[in-house]
Amino acid sequence: MNYAPLSLSALLMLMSATASAQATSDEALERMRDMKTTGQSLDMATIPQTGSTADAIRKNLERVKLPDGFKIELYALVPNARHMAVGPSSGVVFVGTRKTDLWAVTDRDKDRVADEVKRFAPAISFTQPGPCFSPDGFLFVAEHNRVLVFPAAEFFYEGPDVAADIVVPSGGLIPKEEESYNHGARVCAIGPDNRLTVSLGQPYNVPPKEKMDLYNQHGIGGIVKMDRDGSKREVYATGVRNSVGLTYHPQTKELWFTDNQVDGMGDDIPPGEINHAPKAGMQFGMPWYGGGSIRTNEYAEETPPEGLTPPVVETTAHAADMGLTFYTGSMFPEQYRGGLFSAQRGSWNRTVPAGARLMFTPFAADGSGPSGETIPFAEGWLDDNTGEYYGRIVDVKQLKDGSLLVSDDTAGAIYRISYAGN
Repeated sequence: MNYAPLSLSALLMLMSATASAQATSDEALERMRDMKTTGQSLDMATIPQTGSTADAIRKNLERVKLPDGFKIELYALVPNARHMAVGPSSGVVFVGTRKTDLWAVTDRDKDRVADEVKRFAPAISFTQPGPCFSPDGFLFVAEHNRVLVFPAAEFFYEGPDVAADIVVPSGGLIPKEEESYNHGARVCAIGPDNRLTVSLGQPYNVPPKEKMDLYNQHGIGGIVKMDRDGSKREVYATGVRNSVGLTYHPQTKELWFTDNQVDGMGDDIPPGEINHAPKAGMQFGMPWYGGGSIRTNEYAEETPPEGLTPPVVETTAHAADMGLTFYTGSMFPEQYRGGLFSAQRGSWNRTVPAGARLMFTPFAADGSGPSGETIPFAEGWLDDNTGEYYGRIVDVKQLKDGSLLVSDDTAGAIYRISYAGN
């Protein structure tokens, strides 16, 4: 498709007109326009990469256990680091948060340690930004209720005035009356069909019956797809409680995603999920199932419809499965190639905490599905004796050299896992 990229100041005027026409508003972008026209400084916040915080995190990494031959190191200090997108041309890593910041992480000398972490597009107040790149280098940012695109983010990220465009305007992903802090983070991916995929978590523990028609109509509690300009939107999948991890298999080109399941049913049920959605129209169990084959209390007396799709992998209950990626590099040993790495952030209300680790699922050579059980790959951020978290793992992405980046929103860091063994 063809974009007509706008500078941030031009984007502001367009967003303002769009907001008026559609009875929506974007106060953050309005403020940004005022800053531009009054000449107020748009200094870009930069995060120091040395000091006591970096030293303490490196010390905590000594707790992390990995298979023989692997090592983990601090790559960058990034406040509230969550989902990441690696620039296909430059390797600059764009890092979303649950707050209003989107960070750009640069390793200029390619020593596999970040030299600079700075605020991207500093005048925009994002809302839980989740970044993803298209293969041709367009940076998409899926927010709670808006999607923007930055066609040349890799090349102009170091200045405050970067070209931007609107994919979905404010209030366009979900009805504004359905906005909620609960399950409001969005993640995105560009599929092999060159279309944008966005997950839309629903804001309840279990969605009430009176919301079902509305949610199915908009894809809330599901996954939607659209063209890269926001047109031709479709509800791709339903029955998803809150997915914060999407990825496409590099060989089969099919969608895989994680899902966080129902709370309040006990420590050990229901399980978390890794799901496979090779086609549109699949329903993944909610609200009749709370996770796996476990029925929800709210819908226990109802007969589930036919054709529901169970998870391919059931994971530890309440471990909070999040970002995931298929390994396509050559650095790691053969048994990891083509397999799926997935992050578990860790439980928030489990009596005995679980998670805070990077998992690995081996896959068949043809990419059709798992060829073995899902096992821990990197763990130790959770102290099993005290239940204390030394980090909460959110996302995993691969660098061009075949190493992995792992984000930690609690420590405010990104780690790099590499292999140097025989």
